[in-house]
Amino acid sequence: MATQKKSSADANLKHLGIELPAAPAAAANYTTFVRVGNVVYTSGHVSAKPDGARIVGKVGGALTVEQAAEAARFTALSLMATLKANLDSLDKVKRIIKVTGMINAVPDFADHSRVMNGCSDILVQVFGDAGKHVRTSVGMGSLPFNVALEIEIMAEVE
Repeated sequence: MATQKKSSADANLKHLGIELPAAPAAAANYTTFVRVGNVVYTSGHVSAKPDGARIVGKVGGALTVEQAAEAARFTALSLMATLKANLDSLDKVKRIIKVTGMINAVPDFADHSRVMNGCSDILVQVFGDAGKHVRTSVGMGSLPFNVALEIEIMAEVE
C-alpha cells in the first residue's frame, strides 16, 4: 500500500494567498510557546485582526456568530504565526492534536461550535488531514481585554 505524501502547510498558505501576521509577544510573565519532546503547546491567543487590533465584545450580543467565526479564523492564523516563528516552518507540524476555544458569550449563547469552526476549518485547509483535531469549545462570562475569544493549541512536531 502506497503512503500518501503529506502536503506542505507552508505551500498551502501560499496557495490560499494567506500571509501570516507577526507572532504575538507574551503580554506578561509567560511564554507563548513551550515544547516538551515532540509536543508543543501555545498560550491562549486572543482574537485580533491581522494588523493586531483586538476584536472585542460578547458573541451573541455585540458580535454575530459569523463575526466571531472570522475572529476565530484570524486567531488561528496568529497561532500558526507562533508555530512558524518557533519551528521555522509549519511543515514541521506533524499533527494538530487539540484546540481549546474560549468564547466571550452572552449567557444564553449556544453556538460555540459554529464559532470555533472558523479556527478548525482554516487549520484543515492549511495542514490537510494533519489539521483535524479534537476540540473543546466553551463559553466564558468574560475574557482579558474584553476580547471575543481566546484559543490555544497542542500539536505534534518533528
